[in-house]
Amino acid sequence: MMNMSSALRVITHNGETSESASAEVAQTHLDQVFAALSDPIRRRILQLLDGQALLVSELASQFNISLQGVSRHIQVLVRAGLVQQERSGRINRCSLEAGPLMEASVWLNRYAKYWQGQFDLLAATLTQIDEHRATKATAQQGDSTRQSRRPRSKRGK
Repeated sequence: MMNMSSALRVITHNGETSESASAEVAQTHLDQVFAALSDPIRRRILQLLDGQALLVSELASQFNISLQGVSRHIQVLVRAGLVQQERSGRINRCSLEAGPLMEASVWLNRYAKYWQGQFDLLAATLTQIDEHRATKATAQQGDSTRQSRRPRSKRGK
């Protein structure tokens, strides 16, 4: 699988590639993607564009903000590489570009081991709780069975 640093290479003024410069460019791009994803309106725009291209006016009709406000959000998404715009005169059609989302996902998945450990701990704890409840229920059933088998004492004789 290709990572961002291998996909982006910066060529310096003397024609040599600089790995540190390409890593910096990749980091800056990743920062733009996460900044774009930080806003709920922009995330909703991406949801609306999933599987279909829409006009800016069609996107704007889904929000209680001005067309200019939606256009500004779209420009943030375009700069992050998450949306591509095609212009035909005054008509702007937007479509989703999923590549940067994959890059963000790859970055996040490097840290999956941390939350996976928490899920494993939760599963083990829930198993212990279930076993404790089963043991307690079995013990209570045994107690009620023993009580029902006891002969009743005769009073008054």
